[in-house]
Amino acid sequence: MAKVNPGEFMRQVRAENSKVVWPTWPDTVRTAIMVLIMTTILALFFLAIDSVFNGVVGWLLNLAKGG
Repeated sequence: MAKVNPGEFMRQVRAENSKVVWPTWPDTVRTAIMVLIMTTILALFFLAIDSVFNGVVGWLLNLAKGG
């Protein structure tokens, strides 16, 4: 890997930083809302799956206990 002096490195960093396109405020809000919606959907899905498994395991343990 080629060694670059600090001045050249900073010029390269500035050049790359000028290429960055930051999202607009509405894009950021829209993305945050989508993340919250998807997180809520996944939380409800895993709650349902966990409840089903809990019921099945409880039923099997009760069945194994003989009662």
